Amino acid sequence: MSNIISPLPKWIMKHYSKLWSKFKDKQFTHQQAEDLLKITNTSIVLSRLKKFGWLDLTLDPQDSRKRLYKLKDPADAVKEMSNG
Repeated sequence: MSNIISPLPKWIMKHYSKLWSKFKDKQFTHQQAEDLLKITNTSIVLSRLKKFGWLDLTLDPQDSRKRLYKLKDPADAVKEMSNG
């Protein structure tokens, strides 16, 4: 299921903050993230966010080739880290 939460490196936290400002706890696509972040390594950012436990992904019910992403609430993430 979801990963254990770990602190984010500063460069990933910067991207997480942009994503959270736009999407909060709503689902978004890779393309939406890419359009917002305007970087070439969006896949790496999303992969690291998932690895550190700050992002969940599910398959798109309409097209299983696509993924839908959802950020973990920062308050919940910090609470999980302090309990871990």
